[in-house]
Amino acid sequence: MTGFGVYVHIPFCSKRCDYCAFATWTDKEAIVDDYVDAVVAHIEREIAAGMPIADTVFFGGGTPTLIDPHHIARIACAIPKIEDAEVTVECNPDNVTAELMAVYAEAGVNRVSIGVQSTVPHVLAALGREHDRANVQRAVEHSRDAGITNINLDLIYGAHGESLEDWHTTLSDAVALQPTHVSAYGLTVEAGTPLAADESRHPDDDDQADKYVMADEALTALGLVNYEISNWSIPGLECKHNTIYWEQGNYAAFGCAAHGHRDGRRWWNIRTPDRYIASIQAGDDGVGGFEELDGETRAREQLELSLRTSQGVPVGTLDIDDLGDLVEIRAERVVLTRPGRLLANEVSLRLNP
Repeated sequence: MTGFGVYVHIPFCSKRCDYCAFATWTDKEAIVDDYVDAVVAHIEREIAAGMPIADTVFFGGGTPTLIDPHHIARIACAIPKIEDAEVTVECNPDNVTAELMAVYAEAGVNRVSIGVQSTVPHVLAALGREHDRANVQRAVEHSRDAGITNINLDLIYGAHGESLEDWHTTLSDAVALQPTHVSAYGLTVEAGTPLAADESRHPDDDDQADKYVMADEALTALGLVNYEISNWSIPGLECKHNTIYWEQGNYAAFGCAAHGHRDGRRWWNIRTPDRYIASIQAGDDGVGGFEELDGETRAREQLELSLRTSQGVPVGTLDIDDLGDLVEIRAERVVLTRPGRLLANEVSLRLNP
């Protein structure tokens, strides 16, 4: 599949979650208009330089739904896209309204990723989140009413104080909404976050393993297929944008701290929105740094990424001796089983590119 992707970073938030290490700010509302102007100017500059037509567009954050939806629409319409391009916006359920989704749909947004994380209040509090559980259902309804029916629910398991029953509740609530896609991630500890500073709140590996199995069972029963360790979808509705990442495809980066890739060259934009705006206004490229990957590194990364997906890796590129039920062979490919997915990092150490 691959294709060409465009990632747009919207760095504005009303509150930073305790586990978040992304480039987001809660005190930059005054520069939103200038930021959007800079992103559009950056896009127009890249178009003039020969940027390919996009197969996918992904608005991440931060909280894209926090800013005026017409800003998102303006950026989306500035990006040249194929006719049936996948256009995704990450959504905070508390910000979603019928009007917002109508503006998105008019601008060509056809997929939303709703940040649910949990539907249990004390678990949300442990994550440093505050959204209203009922707003999740309203967000899904508003999306569908606007004609946006490709809906991902983003879940996180392993928060401090989350019991197996709590996770079962979240899964049951998610399944009841009949999403086309679910991303379920084990909580990770990122340096510099409030979560990292409090060891008593760090997740337990065994607990997360049990919760992963619960998720796989519940989502498989719904008819979703696991196509990457943390992602399940209705067949044919896998996230095309993320697949570009996993297949080492090319993608452009717009907005502060956004990452891009082109044929082995990876770059990242200037981290702070103020400096990104200044760079674009000055006629510069907004890039904060880059790296060039040699062939051996790219080959190794490709195998590591592919191993995480249902496509697996070619027989002969993975030493499967003593791996037992962690892998299986399908059509000359070595694929992780459910137990293998739980130990993917350890299995990847046996790759032989």
